[in-house]
This record gives sequence, C-alpha cells and structure tokens, in this order.
Amino acid sequence: MNKVGIYIHIPFCRSRCSYCDFATGAYDAELCERYVSAVAKEISSFDAGDHEVDTIYFGGGTPSLLTPAQVETILDSVHKQFHVAAQTETTIEMNPGTVTRETLRAYRTLGINRASFGAQTFDDEHLRRLGRTHTAADTRRTFDDLRAGDYENISFDLIAALPGQTIDAWSSNLDRALRLRPEHLSLYLLEIHEGTPLAEQLKRGRLPQPDEDASAEMYRLMLARTSDAGYEHYEISNFCLPGYESRHNTKYWTCAPVFGFGCSAHSFDGRNTRWSNERDARRYVEAIESGRAAVVETIELDARELSAENLFLGLRLMRGIDLPEHQARFNQDVRIKYEDDLARLKEAGLIELSDERLKLTRSGALLSNEVFAAFV
Repeated sequence: MNKVGIYIHIPFCRSRCSYCDFATGAYDAELCERYVSAVAKEISSFDAGDHEVDTIYFGGGTPSLLTPAQVETILDSVHKQFHVAAQTETTIEMNPGTVTRETLRAYRTLGINRASFGAQTFDDEHLRRLGRTHTAADTRRTFDDLRAGDYENISFDLIAALPGQTIDAWSSNLDRALRLRPEHLSLYLLEIHEGTPLAEQLKRGRLPQPDEDASAEMYRLMLARTSDAGYEHYEISNFCLPGYESRHNTKYWTCAPVFGFGCSAHSFDGRNTRWSNERDARRYVEAIESGRAAVVETIELDARELSAENLFLGLRLMRGIDLPEHQARFNQDVRIKYEDDLARLKEAGLIELSDERLKLTRSGALLSNEVFAAFV
C-alpha cells in the first residue's frame, strides 16, 4: 500500500491574528456543526484506492475549537474510508487557552497523539499587538495540561523578528521554550503578507519595520541555542529532539501524497496532480451539502515542474537532495542543468554540493528564497 497523509482544514478562530492570511473566520457554532458534517461527507465520498494513512493533521484556524464529538465524527469517516496504520501520527493544532484538561484527555482517547500550538511569543505586549487572544501564562498552562493528558509529542510555534522585538527579547523567548523542552519547535522569522492588518500597520508607521540585520542575528541565535539544547535542525524553520520530526509536514517537503479535506485544503497524489478546494467555508459547506464537488482547481504538472518542485521543496530539508535519486526519477542531471546557478550559489556559501548531494548551508537556510529562485 502507498503511504499517504490526510490533512483536515478547520477554518474557525476566536479572532483573526494581525499577520494571518490563511482561510479562517470567526467561530460560528451552527456553521461549525454543518462544516464538520460536510468534511465527513467529503471524506466518505473520496476514492481511497490502495492507500494506507500514516499521518493525520488537523490544521487551521483553531482546530481545538472543535468538541471531542466533532473530532470523532471526522476521524470516524477517515477510518471508514481509509486503511489507517496502527502507529499513525495524528496531530491537532491549538491555541493556548482554548482547551481544558478534560478536552485534551478526550482528544487523546480518540487517538490524537501529537499537539502543535502557537505560543508565538512569551511577551504579552507582543501577543496583544499580534491580535492573539492568549497570554504567556496560558501557554505554560496549556503545555502542563498536555503533559498531564499523556501527550508525549508536543510542538511549539514561535515567531522571531516581531516589530519592536530586540535580540535579547528573542533570546528570552528561546530560553523559556527550551526550558519547557517540547519534542518539536517551529521557529519562524515573521513574514509580512499584503492585505493583512499587520502589513497595513507597518505601512502606516504604527509599528516599527523589522530590521533585516537583527532578523539574521535572531536566526543564527536560534540555530546555536537549539543545537546546544540537543535539538536537530532538520528543516529550515523546524527543530526536534531525535526521532520527533513532523512526519506529516515531511510529506510536503518530499512530494509524498497528501489528501486534503475541508475549505481551502490542497492535495497532491504523489505523481503529477495537485488540486484545491473552495476557499470560503460557507460556500464549501453549501457545495458539499448540495452534492457538488468542492474542488475548484486541478493542476497537472509536467516533468519540468515536478523536477523543480522536488528540488526547491526537498532543499527545505537540511539533509538536502539525493542527486542520483533525483536523476533516476526525473532523468535530469542537476549539476549539468543548473551548472551556472550552482556555481554562483556555492561561491556565495549558500549551498554544499557533491556528486551525491545538494543541500543548504546555514547561511543558505537563512537566504533560502535566493537559492530556490534558481529552480523555479
């Protein structure tokens, strides 16, 4: 059987963060109930084929706004439609302060064995600026509740280079996260997306623009501190204790098949076809309820596009690209096709290149978009 991942998008939030450009909206109990039924129906009508599911991921939005009964409805549809492996990694994203110990224990009983939550920062003033509804104390409380609920695989998100954030403040954030010692850390440099409230605040001068030199120093600091604490830097922005890589997210970076359900969910069959669902939650629900497909776009990738995707997604992993394997799969010698670009990037200290492997250096990880541009 082919190993596949399942992604389930839950678009509801208590409030919208100022930096977010995901397909999310305010929580509405009536719409949420209809939405859960629609997702279960979409899954039940999917042609599962010869696939074995070994990762399930509830993303959003704030999936932890779902009741255990609603999560169970969706998981039941997955188990009925697919063969689900015994040791499946099943993740739910959550925001601190949105769950109780009782809810977490109920999720755990349903088979959820990994929690990923957006701490973002331990500075309450920065949380307020970002439009977050939790406090640093909520983060610590949620972490303790997860441990009490028998969660042995916990991931934190933290954002660096926030407007007005100093290097010392970022260092303090790292200290507090590493003292808790979650199994996994996602540490991001802030990205400004056009059309978000944060982008508008920066444009109007209401918040200070992030400093590029300080951002680079924060990235170097996170590499050093996580390494000293025993974490592996396995992807540009992701760090883990040995054996705790995100198995689900690794599927995206290795172009493995992932089937997405819910509004705005994206899918890839692992061969050459990508498709995506209706972005708006209400229109998605209405489509499913009326018996129509929720898919709004299907893309068939040619050999050149597949090769390029394999390169720039695979390079996100710090282990890089196995060049003989790439050549066997795509009949393409990367060292010859991109000879000039590779020479330039190697000279700049952004990549390491041998006959067997192409990978980013630490400097290349910081400036990864400059590397990826060579293959797009």
